[in-house]
Amino acid sequence: MKLEFIDRLNGNELLGKNIFTGDGRILLREGTRLTESYITKMRDMGIFYVYVEDERLKDVQVEDEKISRLKQTTLENMSRIMKNTNMISDKKSMSDYIKTVEELITYIQENADINKSLYDIQTSSNLTYVHSIDVCIMATFIGHAMKMDRFSIKELGVAAILHDIGKTQLPKEIAEKQGNLNAEELARFKEHPYLGAMLIKKNLRISDNIIKAVQQHHERMDGRGYPYGLEGKAISKFARIITISDVYDTITNSKDYKKAFSPNDAYELILAGSGTIFDENIVKVFRKSFSVYPLGCCVKLSNGVEGYVVRQNENFPDRPIIRVIYDEQKKDIEPYEIDLVKSINLVITSVV
Repeated sequence: MKLEFIDRLNGNELLGKNIFTGDGRILLREGTRLTESYITKMRDMGIFYVYVEDERLKDVQVEDEKISRLKQTTLENMSRIMKNTNMISDKKSMSDYIKTVEELITYIQENADINKSLYDIQTSSNLTYVHSIDVCIMATFIGHAMKMDRFSIKELGVAAILHDIGKTQLPKEIAEKQGNLNAEELARFKEHPYLGAMLIKKNLRISDNIIKAVQQHHERMDGRGYPYGLEGKAISKFARIITISDVYDTITNSKDYKKAFSPNDAYELILAGSGTIFDENIVKVFRKSFSVYPLGCCVKLSNGVEGYVVRQNENFPDRPIIRVIYDEQKKDIEPYEIDLVKSINLVITSVV
C-alpha cells in the first residue's frame, strides 16, 4: 500500500488501513472504496493523509495489527474516562485503564521496531486523549532506544499517556479553544501540569517518577518553560522524553491543515530545538529512532526520479530503500530499487 495525502485523492481508491473516530470507533474500514463524501468527511476531521492500496506496493505493510488493536482498545477506554470526568476520581476505573495502557506498552517493548515511522505512530486527531496515546507510543519507543529497563519504560509510558490529564480540570472553553488564548486564559492553561499531577497523586497509587513527569512536561532545558521554570537536569528524564513526543505530535496534528507541520518539518524543528527546548542527548536518540520518511511514502531523489519507500535502514532514518517507479519526466518505468545507504551520491529532495 502507499501513503496518499487527502488533497491528492481522486476518489475510487481502496482504503489500505482502518480510519478511526476520536473515540476509537471505526469510521471507514480497510478495503472501503473512497468516495468524494468520505474524503470530505476525513478532511473535516483533520485527517491529512491515508494509506490506500497500490498493486505496485502490495508487499508494503505499514502497521502491526496487534498494536493497532491495542491502540483502539486504549482509545475507547480513554474516551470514556475523558468524557466522564467522574471516572477520573474512581480509583478502580483508573486502575483498570492503567492496566490496558501497560498491555500496549509491554507489547511495544517486546516488538519494538527501532526505525518506526513517525507517520505510523500517529492517529490523526487533535483530541487530547488521542494525542496522549500517540505521545505514549512515541515516548515508549524512545525509552526502549535509550535502553531503559522494562519497569522504567512502563512508568514512562503511563506518565506519557497521563501527561495532559490536568486539562480535564480546566473550563472547556480554555482546554478546547482552537484560537489563541488571551493572557488570562493562558495563565489558567499553564496550570494544567500541576493540576494533572495533583489529580493522579490523589486518585492513583502511582510513583513519584510519574507524578513529576506529568508536572514537568512543559519545562524547557533553558529554563523558559512552565510551571516552575526548571532548567536542564533539574527536569525529570521522563518529562524530557515526553516533551519531545508531545511537541512533535501537537505541531503535526493541528486541526488547521495550513498550520500543521509536515512530519519532515516537525522532525527538523525538534532537531533545531536541541539544547534549548529539548535535551540534546534525547534528541540524538529521537533522531536515530524514527524514520523521517514512512513506508509507502512517495519521494523525489536528487537525480530526478521518483519512487516509494519500501523498507527502512536501521540507524539511517533519512536513507531508506526506495522502489523507483517514475523517471525524471514522471513517466512510468519498470520498477527497480535503490538503497540510499549504499547509493551515497543520492539524497531525498522532497516528499511528492
